[in-house]
Amino acid sequence: MPNNYWTDDAEHDLDPLSSLLSEWSNLEEEEEEFRSDFFQGLSGRRKKAAFVLMTVWGITVGLHLVSWGTWVVLGLTVLFLIQALRLINAQPDIIPEPLSDEALEKAPSVSLLVAAKNEEAVIGKLVTMLCNLDYPTDRYDLCVVDDHSTDKTPEILTQLAQKYPQLQIIRRPATAQGGKSGALNEALAQTKGDIIGVFDADAKVSQDLLRHVVPLFESEEMGAVQVRKSIANSSLNFWTKGQSVEMALDGYFQQQRIAIGGIGELRGNGQFVRRSALSRCGGWNEQTITDDLDLTIRLHLDHWKIGFLPSPAVEEEGVTTAKSLWHQRNRWGEGGYQRYLDYWRFILSQRLGWNKTIDLLSFILMQYLVLMAAIPDFMMVVLYHRLPIFSPLTALILSLSSWGVFNGLRRSQNIEKLGLIDTLRLVWQSLSGTFYMMHWFIIIPSVTTRMSIRPKRLKWVKTIHEGTPEESFEF
Repeated sequence: MPNNYWTDDAEHDLDPLSSLLSEWSNLEEEEEEFRSDFFQGLSGRRKKAAFVLMTVWGITVGLHLVSWGTWVVLGLTVLFLIQALRLINAQPDIIPEPLSDEALEKAPSVSLLVAAKNEEAVIGKLVTMLCNLDYPTDRYDLCVVDDHSTDKTPEILTQLAQKYPQLQIIRRPATAQGGKSGALNEALAQTKGDIIGVFDADAKVSQDLLRHVVPLFESEEMGAVQVRKSIANSSLNFWTKGQSVEMALDGYFQQQRIAIGGIGELRGNGQFVRRSALSRCGGWNEQTITDDLDLTIRLHLDHWKIGFLPSPAVEEEGVTTAKSLWHQRNRWGEGGYQRYLDYWRFILSQRLGWNKTIDLLSFILMQYLVLMAAIPDFMMVVLYHRLPIFSPLTALILSLSSWGVFNGLRRSQNIEKLGLIDTLRLVWQSLSGTFYMMHWFIIIPSVTTRMSIRPKRLKWVKTIHEGTPEESFEF
């Protein structure tokens, strides 16, 4: 996709604290502002990021210097332990039965969207799969946005359009703005489905996917559904095996968080959104590098529920090198952090409700704040020759992650009864997977620090999809 850019806001004179406080509005005006424009508060990201970073560093250093700092961390650990116990003891929501042949006659219409740029290695395979789904052809269509591809993607799409009447192609010029979000918004305006599905160009789906997804939208509060993701090339090397474990972990926590009334999240590939919910939220945000994570927050702020479909999964191509993983995870980390900086006042205003707010704050603590504190914590360890003050909380987080990996792998592999061999294998995968995910202890401090001090414009780089020999598409 074309790069997204944001103008540096260094010319503004507001200091970080003033920038934050200036966003507060009274309760009477908040609903009107929220409804009129979801994209308020997007300016000043760098100042807000710097303010949060300085606050985390200051608190970490302060806790080392006061005699009661350890007790504060232990208290926080106990609170997080309570939330963790809620998570692991929750029973996942019951998934409705797939649509029967009779129900297909009255099934809602579905529009599938794919944004593609230079995807000649995989686009033919995906379009062929999506145009042959087990769903009435008069009730679903496919729209592929060719975002100024310079390889054989346009040629492949043109020939496929002659074969599949439900395929619509949109050509975007080199000057088109908004990146992937802009492409999806353009496609949204030219489709009419009641439910909008989004896929990456490297996706692999089962033929009966729509039969499984659509029943989840029978609930009026269901604004979106995320299909579990898995890695198609998981056996290739250490990095793809790690990503496969990470997807299992994500699937487990998705189900558990939803079960306790928390936040279900969209993951881009394999996401389905109710058109009316998407319209109320203002479409996809063209000022973010992770459109899925941004939309997740806005849907929940607008009181929609996001469901999760564990099976059938949508497969995608895992990145195969440490360098590619670094770039991809940096983008994910930055986009995830952006949404908290953008919508922080709505989150703290209790618009989400207690369950979702507590769940979200718990994962902000686990995924960002503790990792951001790792550097100042280590510096104080070196200076004062003591244990890291956040070690109890870090140990709990790592234990919870290992538990999630173990149960996520068990669910994704449909292991109902655990034998000794299965148990030992899953334990090993859980330990190695937890070790793999330690890369987040490097990425999050790096991302949050860079966002706080970097004066240059930010951009994201699309993931390169190489496909495999059996996936090559020729006429």
